[in-house]
Amino acid sequence: MPLQLEFSDEIQDALRIPPDEQEGRLRRELARLYEKGLLSLGKARQLAGMEKWNFLLLLAQEGISRQYDKKELVRDLSILNHLP
Repeated sequence: MPLQLEFSDEIQDALRIPPDEQEGRLRRELARLYEKGLLSLGKARQLAGMEKWNFLLLLAQEGISRQYDKKELVRDLSILNHLP
């Protein structure tokens, strides 16, 4: 089940973000937490309520590089080696 955060009117007012910009702004903040290494890609996109490719697009739009480690590279190369 996706995680949904509900903010009281008091918190929404304290955010000083227009209501129509809150969702996008919070998603961008989750992308920044990913950039800083405070959230994994999967957890950041899950909290943002976005599919993986849409979250990757958001990262690109925000100029945030995808963190890609040796373990992921080895896994991807293994998959490529097994393709016909």
